[in-house]
Amino acid sequence: MDSSAWDARYAATPDLVWGAEPNRFVVESVEGLSPGSALDVAAGEGRNTAWLAERGWRVTALDFSPVAVERGRELAARRGVAVEWRVVDVTAYRPVPGSYDLVLISYLHLPAEQLAAVLDSARRALRPGGALVIVGHDRANLTGGTGGPQDPAILLTPEAVVDGLAGLRIQRAETVRRPVPTSDGGSVDALDTVVVAIRPTA
Repeated sequence: MDSSAWDARYAATPDLVWGAEPNRFVVESVEGLSPGSALDVAAGEGRNTAWLAERGWRVTALDFSPVAVERGRELAARRGVAVEWRVVDVTAYRPVPGSYDLVLISYLHLPAEQLAAVLDSARRALRPGGALVIVGHDRANLTGGTGGPQDPAILLTPEAVVDGLAGLRIQRAETVRRPVPTSDGGSVDALDTVVVAIRPTA
């Protein structure tokens, strides 16, 4: 899907498509870390970005959808936080190596070759001691969960993500359940991949 398709999806509703609250697994993975410089890759409308900035992180947020970026700017302004926003294609963007204390990749789904390139850039962007947090729809969600993309070629597994993180210390790599509310007041589970990896200090 190209940026114009995402522009249309975001512009189709006055509300934030993914809401304003941060992803629960992002919160779990980042709480307890000392704030520093953060890179939010494929940040969408900025729900995780704004949350990070509110907690003292100096955030650079990337997305290829100008509509999403504009909404992210508006959300940050409402929250009273400063964020550096850039409209870029994350599959081609190469951050400066060793420049971030945290790199976040949340629900970015790409063919394997493109994802490998993004993961390689992300791990290189970490400073020693820096954390890489990856959250996305798990391949097992196709048969055991709900929602999300239906193309297995772009879905994640903990093993596949870890394979792209050579040189990092894996702190967490698992398939997790995420309750999704239903219209009758109940919930069903979606299955997500969560990986947290640290760049060694030596």
